[in-house]
Amino acid sequence: MNESVDPQEAGDPRYPQALTVEDFRRNLAEVRNRIARACERVGRAPSSVRLLPVSKTVDEARIRLSYEAGCKELGENKVQEAYRKWEAMSDLTDLRWSIIGHLQTNKARLVAQFASEFQALDSVRVAEALERRLQTEGHGLDVFVQVNTSGEASKYGLPPDDVVAFVRGLAAYPALRVRGLMTLALLSSETARVRECFVLLRNLKDRIQHDLPRGNEVTELSMGMSGDFETAIEEGATVVRVGQAIYGARTLPDSYFWPSGTASRE
Repeated sequence: MNESVDPQEAGDPRYPQALTVEDFRRNLAEVRNRIARACERVGRAPSSVRLLPVSKTVDEARIRLSYEAGCKELGENKVQEAYRKWEAMSDLTDLRWSIIGHLQTNKARLVAQFASEFQALDSVRVAEALERRLQTEGHGLDVFVQVNTSGEASKYGLPPDDVVAFVRGLAAYPALRVRGLMTLALLSSETARVRECFVLLRNLKDRIQHDLPRGNEVTELSMGMSGDFETAIEEGATVVRVGQAIYGARTLPDSYFWPSGTASRE
């Protein structure tokens, strides 16, 4: 299944545009019901899964509607886009922003100014840049380490074998509060192959908890998007990043968000 084709343009009814507060309430209720059903299948409490709505490319007016419907934290891929939205909606003082896309070191200063969370940490250079900026700002930042569980060269993230040492090294950056691991699963219509990515990340988290002195702090798993979050929950996801199932199908191509060859399924 090639999900680089825009579902809405292709006539896919899964992701209709949400244009009113009621649309958003309905979509949120459906996503939460799907979360609850997935949790029930594996004996988990729905409260153990945090829903992170992904608002990339969504304009301010529609974000405000989603906020009224209950979206009080938002995930964004592009730092500058997120920063502009944060400035424009500074009146929404309880709105929390999470950066979930690859970060260039020269954008670290923006993240340190407004983000509450960064879910794509995968290099020492970015860790160093964030630490410097956060120390200047005088506060810390929750971070997730991104892991390339699919083995695809087109995806960002650390190779699984490098993660334990990388997390251990993050103790040198006290402003970075390591909360968990994040991954983008293989883009495939074969659920079993997608599931393998989630199982790998869960096993890696368990290894970190066992091997690292501070490992018990690495407890979160951010994995699963609009097309696969139920499988991710079955394998232990504590954060699911859902955009299109809440806001509707996007019109921009996947290359706007991800490296060449990597499709977007939030």
